[in-house]
Amino acid sequence: MLSEAVDAYGNDEFGAARRKLLKAKELSPRASAVRELLGLSAYHSREWGEALAELRAYRRLTGDTTHMPVEMDALRALGRGADVEKTWERFVGLGGNRPTSAEARVVYASYLLDQGRAADAWRVTNPSRIPHDAKPYELRVWFVAARAALALGEIPAAKQLTEAIRRLDPDMTGLGDLMAGIATERRRRS
Repeated sequence: MLSEAVDAYGNDEFGAARRKLLKAKELSPRASAVRELLGLSAYHSREWGEALAELRAYRRLTGDTTHMPVEMDALRALGRGADVEKTWERFVGLGGNRPTSAEARVVYASYLLDQGRAADAWRVTNPSRIPHDAKPYELRVWFVAARAALALGEIPAAKQLTEAIRRLDPDMTGLGDLMAGIATERRRRS
């Protein structure tokens, strides 16, 4: 059953994977792999509450913080801002590998931007340096940092980050909109 669910998940058939994993969970509720994949399948199926419960169960079973950014995103979707804040603080205390830490910053800073807290989002995402060989997860942080800089009216910083992203990943989703926003703001100011 788990193998079939993994295949369905790998084929982006999240609903089918979720149904198979719900059955697998009945047979083995403490299997961390089942809880993890069920949580991710529920997340991709926009079943936010279920995703949150399953990913938290996975974290309790394993101690792994890898999916805490997904937990925060599910909380955002559920409109539970105070819990986003608590989960962020818990993640900061527990830590994670570099890609997970970057994704947590992306999700939390995006939440802060949604709340009109651009200065806080900037503090969370502002890169200390902009290397020429950045990893994709770093580019995602830069993207949110550029959005925060734009919201703060810091056009030079937003432009610098956007140009660095464009150099490394010219097809990044949302980059065109970000560049257009910067151009609009520059025209408005001149």
